[in-house]
Amino acid sequence: MTTVFKDTIAAISTAPGPAGIAILRLSGPDSLAIADSVVRCSGPPPSQRAGGTFLHGRVVHGEEEIDEAVVLIFRAPHSYTREDVVEIQGHGGQAAAQRILQTVLAVGARPADPGEFTRRAFLNGRIDLVQAEAVADLIRARSDRAAAAAVEQLEGRLSTQLNALYDHLMAAVADLEASLDFEEGELPPSVLTQTDAQLAAAEEEIQLLLATWQEGHLLRDGARVVIAGQPNVGKSTLMNRLLGRDRSIVTHLPGTTRDTIEESLILGGIPMRLIDTAGLRDTSCLVEQQGVTRASISIDQADLVLYLIDASQPVSVEAHTTLSRLAPKTTLLVQSKVDLVKEIPEPPDHRYEIVTCSASSEDGVKSVRDALFARLGQMDTPPHAVISERHRTLLQLAQACMVEARQLASEDEALLVPAADLLRSALDHLGSITGRTYTSELLDAIFSRFCIGK
Repeated sequence: MTTVFKDTIAAISTAPGPAGIAILRLSGPDSLAIADSVVRCSGPPPSQRAGGTFLHGRVVHGEEEIDEAVVLIFRAPHSYTREDVVEIQGHGGQAAAQRILQTVLAVGARPADPGEFTRRAFLNGRIDLVQAEAVADLIRARSDRAAAAAVEQLEGRLSTQLNALYDHLMAAVADLEASLDFEEGELPPSVLTQTDAQLAAAEEEIQLLLATWQEGHLLRDGARVVIAGQPNVGKSTLMNRLLGRDRSIVTHLPGTTRDTIEESLILGGIPMRLIDTAGLRDTSCLVEQQGVTRASISIDQADLVLYLIDASQPVSVEAHTTLSRLAPKTTLLVQSKVDLVKEIPEPPDHRYEIVTCSASSEDGVKSVRDALFARLGQMDTPPHAVISERHRTLLQLAQACMVEARQLASEDEALLVPAADLLRSALDHLGSITGRTYTSELLDAIFSRFCIGK
C-alpha cells in the first residue's frame, strides 16, 4: 500500500531550546530538489547522492548563509515515511533551527501537521496504526518499563496478535456466510458447531488482550496513588517524604489541606501520580467542604489508595465508614505516627494490607515505599505489548457483537443473516485497531496527539 502525496512537508524534529544540534526533516517528492536549492556543498548536490549517505555543507537562502549543516539522504522506499526524505542537522537552538525551516518553506515545502510524518508512514504501509501509536507512547514514556513496552508494540508484537485474531474471526465469518447458501433445514449441524467453536476461541483471545489494559494504563498514564484519611493523620508529611521535598503544607492545625495536590513520581521504574487530599470529615467551612468532595472523587478514581489512620488515636466511626467502601485490592492501610505509641494498636480491619510508619523520619517511610512498590509491581508486570484505551473500547465493541451473533446463531437458522452482519461489524471494530479499516476522522484523532516533526 502506497499513497502518492504531491506536496513536501517540513518540520523541526528536535525539541526547542539549547542543544548540540537541531534536526529539520523534509519528506515528499520535492525533498531532494529543495535540498539542492538550499544546500551548498562540494561535489554532487543532494539529489545526485545515493540513499543512505550524508554530506557536509552550508544552508543558504539566496546569497545569505544560514547555517553549517550535515545533510542525510534517504531515498524512497527506504525511509521513515517511504518517501524521499532529507534531514538537515544544523546547530541547536530555537533561532538557528527556525531560520533553516523558514528557508525550506520559502522554496516550496509546507509546514507539517502534528504527526504527519508518522501518518504518511502508516498510509504508505510501513507501519500499522498500533505501531504508529507506539511511536507516540515511546516519545511520552516516563519510565524504562513504559519505553520497553512501547518498543515491543512498535516491533509488531501486539499487531501480530490482533492480526491473528482478525484472521480467525474472518474464517468464522466466511464459514457462517457460506452456510447461508443452504436451504432451511438442510444445514449440517456440524457447520454451526464448528463456527461456534471458532467464535468461542476468538472471544477467548479478546479476553486475554483486554486483560492487559490495566498494565497499559499504568505504563502510559502512571498509577493514580491517592493519600487519604481524616485530618492530621500525617497525609501531607507522608506526601513530602515520598517526594523527597516539601510540596504540601504541614501544620498541627486540622484541615490545612483544602484541595488536591498532585505530583509525578517514579518509584522503581513505575510512573505514578501522587495525590494528597483534604482530610475527610464533616465541616461547616464551605472551602473545606469542596476539598472533602474532591478528596472523595480522587479516591473513587484512584488505582491505589494509601489510607492513613493515626495509631496514637482511637479509630473514629468516620474512618470505619470510609474503610468499608474501599476495596482491599486497591487499598493500603497505613498506621501512621507509630513513634508516638509504645505498642502498635490492633488494625481496625484485617481485610487490608497493613503498613506501619512514622512519617516524621525517613526510616519510617521506607516500609510504605516498599509496600507501594510491591503493590504496583503486581499491577505492572514485566514489559510486553499492552492495549490502550482506544484498543480496549474497540475490542469490547467487537466482543459484544460476537456474543450477540453467537446467541442468534444458536437460536434459529433464520437468524443467521443478522448474526453474520454482527460478525462483520465485529471485524470492522477489530480492523479499526490496526488500520485495516479507517476513516480520516480516526486518523485525525490519533495523529493530532503527536508532536510536530514526528
